[in-house]
Amino acid sequence: MTQKWDIVIVGGGLAGYVAASYLTKTNLSILIVEKGKKIGGRARTNKVNQQYLNLGPHALYKKGKAKSILEELGISLNGKSPKLGGILIENNIEHAAPLSPLDLFTTSLLNGKERMKWIAVLLKVMSIDPEKLAEQTFQQWVTQVANSKKIKSLLRILGRLATYCNAPEMVSAKVIVSNMKTAMGGVLYLDGGWQTIIDQLHNKAIILGVQVQSHTLVKQIDPVKQDQFKLILSNDEEIHAKYVICTTGPHELNAMLNEKVNIYQNSFFTQIKAVRGATLDLALTKLPNPRRLFAMGITDPLYYSVHSNYARLSDDTKSAVLHVFKYHHPDDHIDGTSIKNELEQFLDKLQPGWQQYVITKRFIPNITVNQRLPQIGDEQKLQRSKTEIPGLYIAGDWASPNSILADGAVSSGKQAAEEIILNERRKNSANYERRLPPI
Repeated sequence: MTQKWDIVIVGGGLAGYVAASYLTKTNLSILIVEKGKKIGGRARTNKVNQQYLNLGPHALYKKGKAKSILEELGISLNGKSPKLGGILIENNIEHAAPLSPLDLFTTSLLNGKERMKWIAVLLKVMSIDPEKLAEQTFQQWVTQVANSKKIKSLLRILGRLATYCNAPEMVSAKVIVSNMKTAMGGVLYLDGGWQTIIDQLHNKAIILGVQVQSHTLVKQIDPVKQDQFKLILSNDEEIHAKYVICTTGPHELNAMLNEKVNIYQNSFFTQIKAVRGATLDLALTKLPNPRRLFAMGITDPLYYSVHSNYARLSDDTKSAVLHVFKYHHPDDHIDGTSIKNELEQFLDKLQPGWQQYVITKRFIPNITVNQRLPQIGDEQKLQRSKTEIPGLYIAGDWASPNSILADGAVSSGKQAAEEIILNERRKNSANYERRLPPI
C-alpha cells in the first residue's frame, strides 16, 4: 500500500528531529525515514562495556544556535564545561596552551612581545564582525592580522578546534571566525553523550504523533506535480508527500533528485567537499597521567581531550573516556594504518603506558564531521537552492548559509519547519479568502 503523508523528513539525525519537533505544532502528518538501523546520525552515542562513546569528540557551544534552539524545545542538556588550558606540542616539545590568563603569561611558546600580540588578536576575534570577512579565506585573514609565525599557528589551531576544518587556504574566513567567536564562549561535554539529545527529541516526537521508520533508504525523490512528491525506497515501495525535508548530505540529495535539479544547482551539490577526520575513541580504567586532559599539535593537526573529566560518560565513575583526533585536509590521502599509528603515538606522549588500561577502543580512519567545507560564496548558492523545487527543503550541517556542525544542523532544521508552516498559513489564508462571498 502506498503511504501518503503531509511531510516526509529524510534522515533521523539532529536536523530531521528538530524540524519534526517544530512541525508537530501543526495538524500535518509527519514521517521520518532513516536509512540506518539506529536513529541519530552523527549524534549517535554507542554504549560499549558500560562506556558511552560519541562518534569522535563532540562539544556543544554554550553560546551557539543549537543550544538555544534545543532548550527552546525543552531538551535537557546536562554536562560541564572543560577548563581552559592544556598543552601544545611541536617536535616533541610541550608548551602550555595560551588559552587561560595564567597560561598566557607563563607559556614557553611566546615571548613578551608575542604575548601582547596574541592578546590583541584574541580581542580582535571577539570584537570583529564576521560579515566583513565574507570575501576572504581564513588564511588571508590570518596573514592580515598576524605577522608572527607563532600567532598564525595559534589562530589556525583555534580555527581547527572551533570548526574541525584543516584547510585555511580554502575555507571562508567569515564562517571560521564566526565559529571561533562562538567557541570562545565555552562548550559543554554532555552527560551520556549526544545520544541523550536524540533520545529526548525522538521521545517527544513520538508522543506528538510523528512516525519513524528506520532502516529505510530513499532511492529517489520525484516531484510529480505541485504539492506532491513521490519517494521511491530501495525496495521499490513508494511514499507520497506534500512536502519533503531532506537532511542527507548534498551528494546523496543530488543522486536522489537525479535530473530534477537545474545544471547550476547540480554542479554546486557535486562540488561540495566534506570536512573529515580520523578518530580514536577510547575508555581506560585510569589515566596514567591524570593531569593531562587536553592537548593539540602545533604543526601536526592533532587533538586529544579527556571528556569524562567533565561529563558522565561511563557507568563506572573511575574510568576515563577520551578522544584522539586528526583533522584531515580535503586533499589528504587516507592511509588508515599510518594514521592509527600517528594517533596512538600522540597518545603515547600524553599518557605513556595507556595500552594496559584499555576497556574499549574504536578507530575510524575517515569520518565525516561536517558535510560541507564552508567556502566563499556558499551563502548565495545555498539560499538559491532552498527554492529550486517548491515543497522541497534542505536541512543539515551543510544546509545553513552561515553555520556548520550542530549549529548548522539544528538551525536549518528549524528554518525548514518554519518555512513549511508559513507556506501552509499562506495557503490556508488564500483558501479562506476564496470562500468569502463577494462584496
